[in-house]
Amino acid sequence: MAKNFTDKSRRNDSIAEILIRLGGIMVIISVVWILVMISKVALPLFYPSSAKIVASVMLPGEISSKKILAVGSGENQHGVYALDDGGTFHFMAVPAGAISGSIKVPNMPQGATKVVFAESVGKSNYNLLWDNGAISSDTVSLESAKDADGKYSISYDVTPREELAFGPVGDVVQSFARLIEEKGAVRVDRLAGDRLRVVQQLVEQDFLGNQKRSEIRVEISDPLPGRLSVVKVDSKGHYLYAGTDTGMLLRWDISEPGQATLLDSVLASDARQAITSLALVLGDVSVAVGDAKGALTTWFPVKQAGSGEDRRLTRIHTLRSTPGPASVIIPSPRNKTLVSVDQREVHLDHMTSERNLLTIALDAPLQLAALSSKGNTLCGLDNNGMLKVWKLDNPHPEISFATLFGKVWYEGYDKPEYAWQSSSANDDYEPKLSLVPLMFGTIKATLFAMMFAVPLAILAALYTSQFMSPKLKGRVKPLVEIMAAIPSVVIGFLAGLWLAPLIDKSILTVFMSIILVPLLLLVTIFFWKRIKINSPLQRLTRGQEFIAMIPLVVLGCYLAFLLSGFAELHLFAGDFKQWLFSALGIRYDQRNSIIIAIALGFAVIPIIFTIAEDAISNVPRNLTAASLALGASRWQTAWRVVLPSALPGVFSAVMIGFGRAIGETMIVLMATGNTPIMSWSLFNGLRSLSANIAVEIPEAPVFSSLYRILFLSAVLLFIFTFIINSVAEALRQRFRKKYGRY
Repeated sequence: MAKNFTDKSRRNDSIAEILIRLGGIMVIISVVWILVMISKVALPLFYPSSAKIVASVMLPGEISSKKILAVGSGENQHGVYALDDGGTFHFMAVPAGAISGSIKVPNMPQGATKVVFAESVGKSNYNLLWDNGAISSDTVSLESAKDADGKYSISYDVTPREELAFGPVGDVVQSFARLIEEKGAVRVDRLAGDRLRVVQQLVEQDFLGNQKRSEIRVEISDPLPGRLSVVKVDSKGHYLYAGTDTGMLLRWDISEPGQATLLDSVLASDARQAITSLALVLGDVSVAVGDAKGALTTWFPVKQAGSGEDRRLTRIHTLRSTPGPASVIIPSPRNKTLVSVDQREVHLDHMTSERNLLTIALDAPLQLAALSSKGNTLCGLDNNGMLKVWKLDNPHPEISFATLFGKVWYEGYDKPEYAWQSSSANDDYEPKLSLVPLMFGTIKATLFAMMFAVPLAILAALYTSQFMSPKLKGRVKPLVEIMAAIPSVVIGFLAGLWLAPLIDKSILTVFMSIILVPLLLLVTIFFWKRIKINSPLQRLTRGQEFIAMIPLVVLGCYLAFLLSGFAELHLFAGDFKQWLFSALGIRYDQRNSIIIAIALGFAVIPIIFTIAEDAISNVPRNLTAASLALGASRWQTAWRVVLPSALPGVFSAVMIGFGRAIGETMIVLMATGNTPIMSWSLFNGLRSLSANIAVEIPEAPVFSSLYRILFLSAVLLFIFTFIINSVAEALRQRFRKKYGRY
């Protein structure tokens, strides 16, 4: 061979080696870069919350001498306001602190002189109890705008709520008023001497449109386990809560006119300390309780064993204790975050995740505190007359490792559960963002698909390589490989719209076919072996035996169809699916794990078959010849010599198929009900990580908790694939060493 030709070949080999290495390095860099990018989006889920003080304003002299009953702030931290006991709202721009304007409430009741109690209800609504026992309600609006010079100016207004007003009554200490949807209004009065009274204003309308108003009063006569320390009413006026100085928490149902039914009387403080604060968490399902020892817990009604449908208040979450008693608990208007204020600190805790999000140290105790309507601004008035405004950065309070991967006791649930429910019809729901059901669904779909695909693919590869005639193999193998080119969306479409209804109508036929078809084949093979080896039939079908078995498969399926009707009628009372539910408590879903096993297995079979067949065919023929020469049968040779020798390649085929199945999206998305439940039942659906990403990502607000969790799901899929491939490579090397002697 000419020297210049060999030199050129070596140069080409060197160039090819360099290019291959560069390509491999670029692939590694690309994969790592993808992981870094998706991790970068998911990582902020675990960043801590923060608070920045943006203004400290000393109350102006004209209002510092008055008693302040309520404070508030705008969303952009450019304006604050304070309500004095004369019923005047004073608006101030910050950080200057000068009064921009004052507005006297326009609906001051006749005969009233000052406000004795103010309650913040909803977004910037205030119910005012006057010294003559009358109640008025007003809405405060405070907005800021930037002018041409870049300076901010504030606009403000106070609007009366005429639909919520009560006339004067005597002997009232505190009062809570609520609108009742399409019925009128209700007020709950805390009277002197630890008495409680419920007054309902009912509005009835006849068919002519005439309104009739009536008032019903009822005084609660239930004996109290101690002195009242705090009282709260939910936003709809359905339930009344009260805490006592003995640590008891009480709940009344006041939704029916003229009735106040005591539902609960539970010990809310383990140390029997006085209840110092109560707050209804967003949604009014849970109530937050703070006691004199600094304990902070949340409660909501749960079904008790043996009590039927009755629900009793149960302690669900125990949040981090504070150094001192919480004087007030402020629920966030956007999520389940709670702001608790004691003498030295302000604490932000999230109910569901049980995380202490933030602690703000105070220079002086706060008399009053309030959150803005978006929950991003905290305003507080301290004992020195200083009005302070904090900007809160609390983007993902509901996320923690416990809520993502642990059981959580959600509102309305009777026990802790793994649950995924990212959205709801209302804004006060409790997001359920556990990834465990999605991880479970991913593993379940993959395992069921592999249980269907691996035996078929490997046995088909073994038969094709060792027993099929070369001519037939040349036609069958390309045909199976073409199956891999079928788009997964087509497979999912057929599985969801054709296969699922078909199996739904003939589920017993499927199960009986699994039994009858293999049994019929085994019986046929048993008699087949009795035929003389040199018979014409044996020579005719040699290398094409599976063609002769096709009619048997069809016959087995037909027999299963005939027998399934008889079995369903006599064994399952004529309805197999109803029998499953009534006898075993298993609900049959049309799009279930059986459909996934078949559809996803169909997509994985070509990959496993092709790689496994190549590995088996590459076993040296001298090993096969030596085994046959020693008297082993073709099957013994294939099973005990060829397959062990090809085991590293076969195992790689299985692992590659596993990786293909675990990341599949469209088939799992279209062939299941996408129900994030945790059950190994064949008859239930599932939701996988990849399908969940496809379902949720179009509706997820950018950089929201849901958006970042979907990227975290992608990171988990990447980690799953990396672990599977690493374990597979380690086992492949082990098999290679073990069977290398062959």
